[in-house]
Amino acid sequence: MWRDPGAPTDSFYQVRPECTNVPKTRFRIKAGKTLSARKWRAAFTSEGYLDIGKTLSRIYRGGIHPSIRGEVWEFLLGCYDPKSTFEEREHIRQRRRVQYAVLKEECHAMFPMIGSGSFITAPVITENGDPIVDPITLQEAQAAKELYSGGQRNGNPGCEMVKEHDKRIIQWKLSLHQIGLDVVRTDRTLVFYEKQENLSKLWDILSVYAWFDKDINYCQGMSDLCSPMIILLDDEADAFWCFERLMRRLRGNFRCTERSVGVEAQLSNLASVTQVIDPKLHHHLETLGGGDYLFAIRMLMVLFRREFSFADSLYLWEMMWALEYDPDLFLMYEDPDLAAAKSEGSKGRAKSTRQCGKFERENLKNRSKGTEAPLPISVFLVASVLKDKSTKLLTEAKGLDDVVQILNDMTGNLDAKKACTSAMKLHKKYLKKAANANR
Repeated sequence: MWRDPGAPTDSFYQVRPECTNVPKTRFRIKAGKTLSARKWRAAFTSEGYLDIGKTLSRIYRGGIHPSIRGEVWEFLLGCYDPKSTFEEREHIRQRRRVQYAVLKEECHAMFPMIGSGSFITAPVITENGDPIVDPITLQEAQAAKELYSGGQRNGNPGCEMVKEHDKRIIQWKLSLHQIGLDVVRTDRTLVFYEKQENLSKLWDILSVYAWFDKDINYCQGMSDLCSPMIILLDDEADAFWCFERLMRRLRGNFRCTERSVGVEAQLSNLASVTQVIDPKLHHHLETLGGGDYLFAIRMLMVLFRREFSFADSLYLWEMMWALEYDPDLFLMYEDPDLAAAKSEGSKGRAKSTRQCGKFERENLKNRSKGTEAPLPISVFLVASVLKDKSTKLLTEAKGLDDVVQILNDMTGNLDAKKACTSAMKLHKKYLKKAANANR
């Protein structure tokens, strides 16, 4: 039987011609499977209410057409409520754009290179708050000043050479050069980042977020999570809030204290899952000194951005979010107290599952049995990858270096759809075994 091979997506995410060693993209736009612009528009009523249940299964079957990916992601990540109208969403969008402009202006007042069209890659301040007079920084500031001179706002985008006493501002300024260093390394194989304006936009968003989220600030890996947002969404403010919603899911991984790193909880969950579904592999990894599962930290922190091509990683993300989708997501982010009250009031009544993702439906069944809080699908994705490589890890890994090498060799050789399907199967298997163990 003839099967449609699908159309490639190379024209949407062009790779620089000199970059020949990038992973090959497997994702294809397939008629009847991929969520098209026509099918997406048809899911809305004339007032703008979205029947998101119609789209979730299609996203899982064939992903989202790149031309509408950004606006669909805004719903999947909880930026908007599918039960809202076009008018209500436009009101929220404009309010958020104003809010972002205020945040950015606040950052610009503290460090005028924000919004200048340039960015820094050298430190500008010491931990004691003393300014660093660095030739690279001064050169970058001068370049920004020249760019800014034709703008409407007045002011020097360079760095004021005065001591800073506010601890929060010091911590924020300490992160700015690291953000710049990460920006120049992020997705540099893409033609999109040949433009200075796109690099500076990524730096601006991450710098504003670092000020906005005072508990997390900035950590390496966030640039990999933010980059797709500015590629998919033209408006900088829209991209910022989409990234902010993604960080709501993941910020716990980046939370660091003197004693621990946030992602350790996810690594511990991964160890527990592997111990249940593949005890032999878990024991082998423990024997090699890898019982803390630190070798998997990158996959969890940046959601497989390094293991897949750019387009395939986006396909993987949207499948994950479609599977995990909870129709109350917007309310949980926008008004947590109201969401909690709604949840408390609905106890004993089954939640409508038609608007939920497949993974979330399984979790709802499990919650009704009074079992522990659900784990994110990302943990089962990593577990499925380890399960797939179990034989190779058991026979060839004689040390942790071998484990890392075997996992690194997967880059470009993973299938996003198969990985999600395997994760769903492992999730069911894990729930079943965990339930039997608790009897």
